[in-house]
Amino acid sequence: LDGVSDYLPDPSEVENVALDQLNGENEVVMQTDSKQKFVGLAFKLEKGRYGQLTYLRVYQGSLRKGQLLKMGGVGGSKTIKLPRIVRMHADEMEDVDQVGAGEIVAMFGVECPSGTTFCDPSLDMTMTSIHVPDPVMSLSIKPKSTKDNDVFSKALGRFMFEDPTLRVEVDSETHETLISGMGELHLDIYCQRLEREYNCEVVVGRPKVAYRETCTGRAEFNYLHKKQSGGGGP
Repeated sequence: LDGVSDYLPDPSEVENVALDQLNGENEVVMQTDSKQKFVGLAFKLEKGRYGQLTYLRVYQGSLRKGQLLKMGGVGGSKTIKLPRIVRMHADEMEDVDQVGAGEIVAMFGVECPSGTTFCDPSLDMTMTSIHVPDPVMSLSIKPKSTKDNDVFSKALGRFMFEDPTLRVEVDSETHETLISGMGELHLDIYCQRLEREYNCEVVVGRPKVAYRETCTGRAEFNYLHKKQSGGGGP
């Protein structure tokens, strides 16, 4: 933590850019100033005991409990009232009434996808997308019991909603469900969550490979074609 404090830049030392939807997506540099109009980005989602917990980075302005916010970006465009703000300390939550520019907080009672931009109702800003790296590892996964298929599908859909780095697809050739992510630990955590949170035991393995054969050159061969026109034959 001392190294983070000593060597990494604070929010005021980094230039962040938003796209102004009211002016042809012109780039606007965010000011780390709590007196400016609010702009923030939801970058992580988590399903908590009180519903969806949305982690938000405040890029500009301040955020207050009960404030009206406009949702933009991939979350569509609508105005909401912020019901609750908390500051996270590991797994402990501290309710706060107001936070300023540069802070990271969590919101309750707001349903949105990861990557949604929130701003003052008088603005229409969209933060530039967070870079999502390509997956580096894939595993085949299926529920241990077929009766858990519905829960299995629901859980994977929820995980993808929370985490943009997790990919789920069905291989069109092997018909396996594949999960892809940032590494073995990343995927193992979701397998454990399936069993712990959804009571769905899973079978995990290496993805199957659909092998193919093709002709690479000309070859000579002899073939005797036998044709029988009737009778039992010799």
